[in-house]
Amino acid sequence: MILKALSFATLAVLFSLIFIGGYVSASGVGLSCPDWPLCPQGLIPHEDFIIEYIHRSVAATTGLLVIATAVFAIKSKDAPRAMKVASLIATAAVIGQIVLGAVVIVERLHAVLVTAHLGLGLVLFSMVLMTVAFAFRMPATKAIMVKD
Repeated sequence: MILKALSFATLAVLFSLIFIGGYVSASGVGLSCPDWPLCPQGLIPHEDFIIEYIHRSVAATTGLLVIATAVFAIKSKDAPRAMKVASLIATAAVIGQIVLGAVVIVERLHAVLVTAHLGLGLVLFSMVLMTVAFAFRMPATKAIMVKD
């Protein structure tokens, strides 16, 4: 089922994003790319901006995956209501993360904003994890089962 694969891929990319975000924060390169959404040289990053550029690229990919997962969950007739709610909360959280990430850069890594960014990231991770759990509890569709 595509919803299982998509939700699991979303969770894996999101986990990678959190890992990269932790590295960005711990290594102090959070403002190496001081503009938002692109670095000063646009789409092609200079080597000085590569770590932050990777973080932003993975974040954009994660955002698209979260939204795609929500669309598939909402359109699925087999998906339980709780799964649809979790995926909608995840979509709201990922949009909030994008906005908050921009504010963090504009406000030069204010500690309260960075903490809020991490906290909202944990909410996002929790909702995507719930979506994956629901997806793997869904029954296999009849179209996938083949009888001999």
